[in-house]
Amino acid sequence: MNDYLLQMKNITKNFVGVRALNKVSLKVKRGEIHALCGENGAGKSTLMKILSGIYPYGTYNGEIIFNGENLMISNIKDAEEKGIAIIHQELALIKELSVAENIFIGNEPNKNGVMDFNEVYVRTLKLLKELGLNINPYTKIKDLGIGQQQMIEIAKALSRKTDLLILDEPTAPLTDPEVEILMNILRRMKNNGMTCIYISHKLDEVFQIADNVTVLRDGNTVGSADIKEINEEEIIRMMVGREITDLFPRREHNVGQVILKGVGFNAYGIHTDKKVVNDINFTLREGEILGIAGLIGAGRTELVSSVFGSYPSRHEGKLYLNGRLIQVNSPKDAIKNGIFMVPEDRKRQGLVGSMSVKKNITLATINKYNKSFGEVDEIAESEDIKKYVDRLEIKVSSFDDLVNKLSGGNQQKVVLAKALLAEPKILILDEPTRGIDVGAKYEIYKIMFDLVEEGISIIMVSSEIPEILGISDRIIVMHEGEITGEFENNNVTQEMIMRSAIGGVSKIDK
Repeated sequence: MNDYLLQMKNITKNFVGVRALNKVSLKVKRGEIHALCGENGAGKSTLMKILSGIYPYGTYNGEIIFNGENLMISNIKDAEEKGIAIIHQELALIKELSVAENIFIGNEPNKNGVMDFNEVYVRTLKLLKELGLNINPYTKIKDLGIGQQQMIEIAKALSRKTDLLILDEPTAPLTDPEVEILMNILRRMKNNGMTCIYISHKLDEVFQIADNVTVLRDGNTVGSADIKEINEEEIIRMMVGREITDLFPRREHNVGQVILKGVGFNAYGIHTDKKVVNDINFTLREGEILGIAGLIGAGRTELVSSVFGSYPSRHEGKLYLNGRLIQVNSPKDAIKNGIFMVPEDRKRQGLVGSMSVKKNITLATINKYNKSFGEVDEIAESEDIKKYVDRLEIKVSSFDDLVNKLSGGNQQKVVLAKALLAEPKILILDEPTRGIDVGAKYEIYKIMFDLVEEGISIIMVSSEIPEILGISDRIIVMHEGEITGEFENNNVTQEMIMRSAIGGVSKIDK
């Protein structure tokens, strides 16, 4: 028997004026987990959309051999009937239906032409048990967390005859415990003979779960390797086409006097009186990058959104800007005082996906371009947009491009451009590199160091401890709404950060 379940040979795909894939080849062995890596825009998702029938046979050139058969797939249903299932980043579940109904929708067991609800329930219970999930089949999808919804998508794929499961950035919305659950499920599926293609830019996950890896760059196959015979630096070099000897392009810069002081910050849970931020005091210095670390639920986002005036529930605290007490009751107040925040969820809170790059960048500062009689000074607006598109190297063909068509890294740069157009003295960045690839991360870090060299002060929330250590001048660690560690970033280790993140108190290292 052929060792390869899947062979994709010389796949070429063109869009209008753009070659997305150029003679790309991929081989996947039976029963393996095969990682597919590359920067955003490298062609990973396009290749998988061809394999899963989203881009049908005839819209691309090349050959696909699956289970020894030459495939000419017309649609997603064709692919599923052949045993190929894909789980996208955007989950395709119906929120108002139950877990069982979602798993078997379009594939319902029936008795005498009528859906057999008892059989649906029994099969769902069995599937959930196989995946180690303690979820009631009658629970509505809307009542599940995003991690549990991800697992239901996997159960849905397994309810059909699936030989190859494709996961596209499956851990992007998951917490660390949910990631570990997913990893255990994938190992269990592999032991049962399932083959998986795992798309991810998180290389620690790739090394944890994959048997082999293939790297794409700019629509081309760069190479494949056994995961045991390659290291992280080699994969990064293959992804970006250059050596990144230091993932964090740290530069020496001057840190001045205290510019912002927060006193007595409290925030309360939505619809509860429980404190999620408990009497926190902090300072931020001019030209400083202040990193805020902590585990999920530590209260980091609640703290910074309270500072920015955007926290949706009750909160309180005093802010002193250059020694002067300021009132920040809304984001508008914060922006007036030179404080701007880039939120954690850029797609829902930082961007309007159906609007152009141009309109997104000037969304928060459009009033500065108003002329008489409600007209907009489009010349001045376009000049400013060009200035920040050029400065941040945002890859667009036109300012009128829809922002939801850009890669994650370029979307994040659009949010940054919107912030910089407001000319902030203080920039709050909540998970600034979440969901973007290693090359785009490097570019964001360079921008951050450019900004602090200009005297802008940055507060950065990050769940990635290497990022906190690689970028910050000073580090605050939070646990259950309180500061449990504070360090000048000299000889600080990951272990020291983690010890504070789980509740151990560490004083500032003078």
